[in-house]
Amino acid sequence: MPVERPALPDVELVPVDITRWADGATGVPYVHRFDSGRPGPSVLVTALIHGNEICGALALDRLLREGVPTPPAGRLTLVFANVDAYQRFDAADPYRSRCVDEDLNRVWADEALDGPLDSLERRRARALRPFVDEADLLLDIHSMGEPCRPLMVCGQVDKNAAWARELGVPADLLIDTGHPAGLRMIERGGFGDPRSPKRSLLIECGQHWESAAADVAWDTLVRFLRLSGVVDAAWAEARLSLPLPPRQRLVRVTEAVVARSAAFHFLVPIVGLGVVEKAGTPIARDGDHTWVAPYDHTVLVMPGLSNLKPGNTQVRLGRFED
Repeated sequence: MPVERPALPDVELVPVDITRWADGATGVPYVHRFDSGRPGPSVLVTALIHGNEICGALALDRLLREGVPTPPAGRLTLVFANVDAYQRFDAADPYRSRCVDEDLNRVWADEALDGPLDSLERRRARALRPFVDEADLLLDIHSMGEPCRPLMVCGQVDKNAAWARELGVPADLLIDTGHPAGLRMIERGGFGDPRSPKRSLLIECGQHWESAAADVAWDTLVRFLRLSGVVDAAWAEARLSLPLPPRQRLVRVTEAVVARSAAFHFLVPIVGLGVVEKAGTPIARDGDHTWVAPYDHTVLVMPGLSNLKPGNTQVRLGRFED
């Protein structure tokens, strides 16, 4: 029996006006840079890769309003990414502002950026590419379509999970198999190369419009800036409000469940990080194809129907390693 799609979550977070940050004096709109003038890491924080994921915009807006301290070494770059999609936000139809033409987090391969296809998102990615490529450390702030506790996406390489353990948040970490629809920013270049010293993290702060997601975004941002060395410990400590989790656990994804048609539906409750206890339990169906739990204690990573269409990943299947 198909599981009914959950009701639209309450919209507790709404966009703030970020037009004051349009000119960051970098030559690219909505990109701000703070340079110490001394050798050190190039640190990049991005928000609004998806225009309806508001918590990251709130975190960067707060940081800029409070005043960004000059890094003691290296440089810090802050990016509001898909502002055009963000400015389309409508609380009556909040999923619509995810993107304008296509998903900005699936176009980061050189073949996509240098290819003949054009879209608003590809043009924006091409403008942001120099900042991404020069970065040594990246935090990409996101949120999720369905209710779920915060989750740190570490790409496909263990070095990023080790970096998340140094960060200390959140409790749940994820190494996955990437997206069949295209390369994410956290996997571009050295970020996805286990031999490179570059490291990247993507924080899923909670459901898109729950107020708690804004708290997670801010806390993670402050901790990331401290760990990266672009703010001092005293500055960070004065701004932290959420406790560290008692421990962190890693989920390793083994397969992605990709919709084949609009008829895709779940056969189990749509619960983020929910666990299907028995191998062989039917999880989802699309036409005559049924996906089943591949092993005991299968973890459902970011299941949802809010972005249902053929070719999109509707859930990832994994297992806790610790």
